[in-house]
Amino acid sequence: MTALDLSSPVAVVGTGTMGQGIAQVALVAGHPVRLHDAAPGQAREAADAIGARLDRLVEKERLTADERDAARARLTPVDDLAGLAGCSLVVEAVVERLDVKQELFRALEDVVADDCLLATNTSSLSVTAIGGALRVPGRFVGLHFFNPAPLLPLVEVVSGFATDVTSATRAYETARAWGKTPVACADTPGFIVNRVARPFYAEAFAVYESQGADPATIDAVLRESGGFRMGAFELTDLIGQDVNESVTHSVWQAFFQDVRFRPSLAQRRLVESGRLGRKTGHGWYDHGPGAERPEPHTAEPAEPPAYVVAEGGLGPASELLTLIREAGIEVREEAEDEGTRLVLPGGGQLVLADGQASVEFSDVVYFDLALDYRAATRIALSHCKDTSARTVAEATGLFQALGKKVSVIGDVPGMIVARTVARIIDLAVEAVAQGVATEEDVDIAMRLGVNYPLGPFEWSRRLGRGWAGALLDEMHEIDPSGRYAPSLALYQYACAAREREDTP
Repeated sequence: MTALDLSSPVAVVGTGTMGQGIAQVALVAGHPVRLHDAAPGQAREAADAIGARLDRLVEKERLTADERDAARARLTPVDDLAGLAGCSLVVEAVVERLDVKQELFRALEDVVADDCLLATNTSSLSVTAIGGALRVPGRFVGLHFFNPAPLLPLVEVVSGFATDVTSATRAYETARAWGKTPVACADTPGFIVNRVARPFYAEAFAVYESQGADPATIDAVLRESGGFRMGAFELTDLIGQDVNESVTHSVWQAFFQDVRFRPSLAQRRLVESGRLGRKTGHGWYDHGPGAERPEPHTAEPAEPPAYVVAEGGLGPASELLTLIREAGIEVREEAEDEGTRLVLPGGGQLVLADGQASVEFSDVVYFDLALDYRAATRIALSHCKDTSARTVAEATGLFQALGKKVSVIGDVPGMIVARTVARIIDLAVEAVAQGVATEEDVDIAMRLGVNYPLGPFEWSRRLGRGWAGALLDEMHEIDPSGRYAPSLALYQYACAAREREDTP
């Protein structure tokens, strides 16, 4: 099944930001495009706005004047649904209400031919439920673009329970012909991105709610150690706290209030207060005129230790041993197959975050996971009140000697980056095991949809397939609510890897 022919008219119903963006994508690809909106005059205003954006593309030399003029000639606002007759694809981008969408598509079925593809751009509703109201549900599919649609490459092509394979394939190939990067997924709450991304927000909020660290420090650690483009607090301020919470709540409800998707009480209070982020001038941060961004907690300079004793190769943090030597600090190695700790001159231990709390041990400082320890500019440390001041100072001075800023946070199991990455991997593995998408498509979706530095499976291969499950097991011991219980799929994923390693 091939993409729609460029001569085939495409309709977009709903002319808000997403609708205009989708229309622009189809238009620039070469299709005749018809715009419709239930609000009188809205389609014509949208056509004018799209025309103005085409003008800017010409100014930026991304379109020629002739291409712009041809695109404008293909764009037609229509006042009623009857004007969409003859279209080969209709994409809906109206309000996120199931009843409204179902009513719209029932009306569209009376207008378009039975072989016309019908698609919804919903980000939170069930494609199966919307399509269930149709006379011909097999031609119904989800086409979830990301905002802004003309710029972001990802499109989730979602097959509902009744979607025909031929319809999903045609939608997929059409999105690819439009210059997008489509990923195929089954209809599941949140699809790929909004399902797998929940821990990125949830774990940051959980650390904050436990008073482990303030928003500025958590965001800095996620960016400067984890390699994420934005921290969870600044990103939700950009998205809108109400929008982000709504998606979280929708996914949580759709999974029958699974504790792993539980919304944040702190975020609920923020929404109730009207502090919705940049659009209201205040969210987690003050975005008002002249407001200064709070600085992350950064430790004062400390003297580095003269040497460290490495017990094993430090696992995912093995690069640290090279960096320590390059800094002129002696590394004394002791045989230990799977050691992930350094012993400091004062006898204290520096341990890679493993899901345990330092209060369980004597004189231990934990350090957080980093995407790339050489490139990282900040490292988080945590310790309990009984950890000696000398151990904290030596651990702090060690990382400072490597050129890193140090943020000392509370005694938080799994710290910040480690617990976040472990939970993202868990949800990704479970989604693949449930047939939602392939490993490759999950990685593509998370890199392109939310700009993660690595896809979950790329991260898992780098860290070791058993790493996430081991860390979550330890966290589950401390918090047996089920929030951190590794999925059966993650356990099977790690076991399969071990079996392959043991096979001669």
